Amino acid sequence: MHKFDVVVIGAGAAGLFCAGQAGRQGLKVLLVDHSDKVAEKIRISGGGRCNFTNRDATPAQFLSENPHFCRSALSRYTPQDFIELLQRHDIPFHEKHKGQLFCDRSAEDVINMLLAECDAGQVTRWQSCSIKTVLCAEQAGATSYQIESSRGLIEAPQVVIATGGLSIPKIGATDFGYRIARQFGLRLVEPRAALVPLTFEGDSWAPYAQLAGLALPVKIETGPPEATPKQRKKAVVFSEDLLFTHRGLSGPAVLQISSFWREGQPIRVNLAPGVDLAALLLRAKATSRKLIANELASLVPSRLADAWVSEDPALQRPISDATDKALQALAQRLGDWQLTPNGSEGYKKAEVTVGGVDTRDLSSQTMESKQPGLYFIGEVVDVTGWLGGYNFQWAWASGFACAQALAARRVEQVA
Repeated sequence: MHKFDVVVIGAGAAGLFCAGQAGRQGLKVLLVDHSDKVAEKIRISGGGRCNFTNRDATPAQFLSENPHFCRSALSRYTPQDFIELLQRHDIPFHEKHKGQLFCDRSAEDVINMLLAECDAGQVTRWQSCSIKTVLCAEQAGATSYQIESSRGLIEAPQVVIATGGLSIPKIGATDFGYRIARQFGLRLVEPRAALVPLTFEGDSWAPYAQLAGLALPVKIETGPPEATPKQRKKAVVFSEDLLFTHRGLSGPAVLQISSFWREGQPIRVNLAPGVDLAALLLRAKATSRKLIANELASLVPSRLADAWVSEDPALQRPISDATDKALQALAQRLGDWQLTPNGSEGYKKAEVTVGGVDTRDLSSQTMESKQPGLYFIGEVVDVTGWLGGYNFQWAWASGFACAQALAARRVEQVA
């Protein structure tokens, strides 16, 4: 029997960070992962440079059935705290866009830093090591966990589940954390793919498939088809780049809105934000003999202009010959393009998983569940950030809150 103060299951961002923090506070920590590689999501994030946090992170950028749950952890471990950790390890970084911070060199810098923190805390790491069972027993009035693993039996009074969600199964994602939660009677918010490209029916998408590879800045939102003006005013709207693909839409704008989109809902896209298309087209009508497509190409990308005009014979003429009504309708459609996805690219392309362990069964202060001594951190919890470094900040913040609680519990036990 291998005995530890705490076992952390899952060597991703949250698990590595929590293990290192707990170890540096004097706990005897075992970090276990079924893969022989650590932190694959860190390794592939940000094009290999890891968007490790967002300087402007607040609770407003996180989704949850309980949007207030993340406040405590985020307030106690901030982006600046993680920035200072990188600086102590002499890791150079830069701000790319909207508060998003990236490594100058490689995501490996962050991984090596987290491993160095674990080494400093004398964390024991077992990889690859699969967990077969996690059982709880009462010993002399105290809770103890017996864990059967491929490397032998483990005993510890505290267990941390940091196994993430279902996103990107090819790098090791599983439902292990959800199964453990169910085993101990914890509730789950139904998981779904998020930060993921959206897809459309083949026939309905055919006119736009030719635009694959085209990117442009847009405003995008989603909501019920019957949304009232008041509901739309409260809708979440993102101003980011959109990318056309052969199967649908991607790019930061679509990844952002996918976390909020539900099956059957339309999305609404303004393909020319900040441009009064109707006024400009009507003005051109009075002075130009160019084709409508050519005039439109001065306002939006030419491929987009050609695709829109090609769908309507009434628009395939000089702009001076078009009716005001036709030009206004064209402007309206480009400024408020409404379409309903038939689905998404799913977990294989999703950057994160929305949903997870229900926060009603967790402490926002400690990340401990209602099952004593059992903690959940990171993506496995029903807290999901926007695109742009927010999910890593949740990993650091929830891992820190948990490590503080583990250390405090250990002090109590010793006392």
